[in-house]
Amino acid sequence: MNRVANALYASRKILLVLWIILIIGFGFYAAKLPSVLGGNGFEMKGMYKDTEQLLVDKFDVSEAQIIVLFEKKDGVSDSKFQQTIAQYMQKAKDKSDASKVDIPTASNKMIKGSTAYGIIHFNHDDGTMDKRVEKIRTLSSEEKEMSVKLTGGPIIEKDMNTASQADLAKAEAIGIPVALVVLLLAFGGVVAAAIPLMIGIVTVVTTMGVVYFFHPYTELSIFILNVIPMIGLALSIDFALLFINRFKEEIQTKSVEQAIKITIQTAGRSVIFSGLCVFIGLAGMLFIQVDIFQNVALGGMAVVFIAVFSALTLLPSILAILGTRINRLRILKISEQGGQSRWRSFATFVMKKPVTMTIVSLIILLVALIPVRDMHLEIPSSEALPTKYESRQAFDTYNDTFTNKNTADVYFVLEAKQDMLNEKSLKNAFTFIKQLKEDSLVKQVDSISTALNVKSSDQLQAMLENPQITAQTKPAVDSFINGHYMLIKATLDTDQNSDQAKDFVRKWKKKRSPFTVHIGGYPKFEQEIFDEIYEKAPYGLALVLFSTYVILMIAFRSVLIPLKAIIMNILSLTATFGLLVWLFQNGHLGLTQSNIALVLPVFVFGLVFGLSMDYEVFLISRIHEVYYQTRDNNVATVEGLASTSKIITSAALIMIVITGAFAFTDVTPVKQMGVGIALAIFIDATIVRMLLVPSLMKLLGDANWWFFTKKRDKSSSNEQLKS
Repeated sequence: MNRVANALYASRKILLVLWIILIIGFGFYAAKLPSVLGGNGFEMKGMYKDTEQLLVDKFDVSEAQIIVLFEKKDGVSDSKFQQTIAQYMQKAKDKSDASKVDIPTASNKMIKGSTAYGIIHFNHDDGTMDKRVEKIRTLSSEEKEMSVKLTGGPIIEKDMNTASQADLAKAEAIGIPVALVVLLLAFGGVVAAAIPLMIGIVTVVTTMGVVYFFHPYTELSIFILNVIPMIGLALSIDFALLFINRFKEEIQTKSVEQAIKITIQTAGRSVIFSGLCVFIGLAGMLFIQVDIFQNVALGGMAVVFIAVFSALTLLPSILAILGTRINRLRILKISEQGGQSRWRSFATFVMKKPVTMTIVSLIILLVALIPVRDMHLEIPSSEALPTKYESRQAFDTYNDTFTNKNTADVYFVLEAKQDMLNEKSLKNAFTFIKQLKEDSLVKQVDSISTALNVKSSDQLQAMLENPQITAQTKPAVDSFINGHYMLIKATLDTDQNSDQAKDFVRKWKKKRSPFTVHIGGYPKFEQEIFDEIYEKAPYGLALVLFSTYVILMIAFRSVLIPLKAIIMNILSLTATFGLLVWLFQNGHLGLTQSNIALVLPVFVFGLVFGLSMDYEVFLISRIHEVYYQTRDNNVATVEGLASTSKIITSAALIMIVITGAFAFTDVTPVKQMGVGIALAIFIDATIVRMLLVPSLMKLLGDANWWFFTKKRDKSSSNEQLKS
């Protein structure tokens, strides 16, 4: 690190100029990032996506749909209501260049009482969907005899993007001012307090500009808009806190150049190891081939890299120019010695009763994790959108009025080697239909058989060979058969989110058949997402645990400290998930009752496992320094805690404030993620660092440094032999 420190100090002015250019350049593209975001990120390559494309290509199923919800006003007759709806739907089709519209009538069950719905179909989304929707909205505002609300995938996605941007603004409005107050309490001066915030904002803006260039190569989820600022601000401010605190210590007795170089060699080293832990924690998500995990991993890894890069290049350049002026504009007089004395006393107290403190800490964590056993995970849907949005209100009304929540539709597309109307193919297809009907979970099967009311392939073959009725059967045949393909819809007697529905599609995917069987529908979508996470997450977990252990072992020259850190981290994270279940799933403390977002455990683990290692790295690095000088484990632990506790507590508090601010947002998964990260950091900064770390350091004694001691002794022996 000595050469790196010398090079960075020598290049400080050039680095500052380069950073100004980077900020201006990437800042321009950061402003454009929201325009290229879309979707909730739950996309992956697999049978579901292939089947959906087959439905579009072979059976004229539209790629995008807008649901129009109509509610009749008082005094309007039923006939007038239907007539007005038909006129509206025709105008909407013409104005939006839709492929077709489904107009509600009493016979097609799309009208119930004073409520009705229609569907506008689009064959392709060429990037003009927003403009098409706006044209339809102008029609809605002109209606006087009924209220008209729009919903459906494209509109919910757009509203989710809008809500995410509003959430980001709200979280920043809460988090940044409070973070500034914490920084003022930590440093006492305006200049020192402003720099971490500035570094955080620069990191976030630069990263968002960089991520903009990812969009031609991958679909970018709207949740990136929340994840990058959440990680970037928290991590950058943490790094800057550590760095500035060490610089302020060194500059009291050394020149600016010496202070900068020592800070880079000590705090800079900790920043590199800490950033590496966070980077690997996020990289573990890359194993899961679902867009949202890939997005968060790439966006998160980018912001971590830039946070480390800015902490090692931009921050030293600013501090080198400021020098002793870092202490300017002091508004609070803070006694460093008084704070260290209190932490020294606390650490000594804990280390006097290490067994008791360890048992108390473990009991608290074990009680907190009990609710984990009842955790119910679900993929976020329209319910993640706040109820104040019209699209959410309309979708809820549509579901409550027109859909059966206790059933689920699964689509089968049978692909034959020869034409589906071939005698052998038809016979096999009817056998498949019969097997479907015999499944205990299947409530109803819609197929060519039900459309033409035929019981066997022979009946259908005879009907198709009769020229007198061929013209009558053609529309039904075209709806279910196209060349080598046949469409079958099975309605299941269970909720589309249920485990039974997912088990059903798993079972039929494995079933042997003379056809290539393609399966679609929402149960298949859920099954693929759940299975991908459950199958691939362990690989990511293994990578994170192994890599973190090796990094910390190299950093601290210890076998036990990395193992202890990983076990404590897993325990505190599990306790966090238990608290999230208690808060959200059980609806405590005034929170709206909701299941836990499927992505949350992976996100929180990937983010927090690395983030909480920040404090472990910062703390153990200082303990390691003292132990290297004194070879006394107890003294090193007490002094390490005393000298770092104030700054680590400030860093944790800022992390809690910035991520916890998302608890006041409206998009449910974002709210859960903010609360989850804040809780995990709180547990880590209190129970783990204040109680478990000093207790276990005391109990393990010099064994903490077994690897380090062995290597040090060997080095000393070699030096003696040389002399």
